Amino acid sequence: MRAYYLTDHNSPPSLSDIAVPEPAAGEIRLRIAACGLNFADLLMQTGTYQETPALPFTLGMEVSGTVDALGPDVDGFKPGDRVAVFGGKGGLADYGCFPASRAVHLPDSMGWVDAAAFQIAYGTSHVALDHRARLQPGETLLVLGAAGGVGLTAVEIGKLMGARVIACARGADKLAAAKTAGADHLIDASDADIRAEVKALGGADVVYDPVGGDQFQAAFRACRPEARILTIGFASGDVPQIKANHLLVKNLSVMGLYWGGYLGFRPDVLTGSLAQLMAWHAEGRIKPHVSHVLPLDRAAEGMELLRTRKSTGKVVVTLDA
Repeated sequence: MRAYYLTDHNSPPSLSDIAVPEPAAGEIRLRIAACGLNFADLLMQTGTYQETPALPFTLGMEVSGTVDALGPDVDGFKPGDRVAVFGGKGGLADYGCFPASRAVHLPDSMGWVDAAAFQIAYGTSHVALDHRARLQPGETLLVLGAAGGVGLTAVEIGKLMGARVIACARGADKLAAAKTAGADHLIDASDADIRAEVKALGGADVVYDPVGGDQFQAAFRACRPEARILTIGFASGDVPQIKANHLLVKNLSVMGLYWGGYLGFRPDVLTGSLAQLMAWHAEGRIKPHVSHVLPLDRAAEGMELLRTRKSTGKVVVTLDA
């Protein structure tokens, strides 16, 4: 089968021909239909992601597809079932084996591309805003990187939860995408004074930050008393350092969110969140924004779109399913 395969952290992945895997105990094998790309895929290529698999491995963290085979001790699935899986790796291939415990059945209303673009981006934003920050109706939510894969879902979910949403992104096209997702106010990060503009709007009660760097510092200084700052990632490449005494002045809280980490200690948080998100999708209240859909032989192009920040929302790679 074809697989977008990484053998060396100092060399780029390549489209390779490898054996079709056999499912182990507790696993299902999928005929993969689509795979959503994530910034973490770029970090895995260099070995800098917090859960980079051992070499060699196939990239691709989240997939949709059809159950093709079952390993021993699998209940609740059968060949032909349509599912989505957050597997953490193995998605950019014709077939993949994944833990059945990580698979969810797809409603008829959800197609392959939407399903592959859904779990990580929407799951991250919903768990962050609802479970961690406890965002309340009427509060002001500042979303940095608001046109990215997770940023757009934060805008959409924040608005759905009743917040006033300030979206910060670079350029008119990306701000237009954030506006369509529901943003009430727009800030162009390429030339604006983020701190001044947010303060002029009354400050932020919750900050959603997948960017880090200077934007984190600006948002930090534009927070209202008792604000909550969510650190989602560091797309800027700059991990901000926080002086603890500065938290005291406004009674601020800074909290991290790694969505996949809940699989290890509170999987019920993810299960409940995905059930709510699937219901919202079925009701037409949320809809993944996918700017690029590419075939597997253009996976490298998809990764470059993420690296150069030329995509909005999600990039999805499709396979012949």
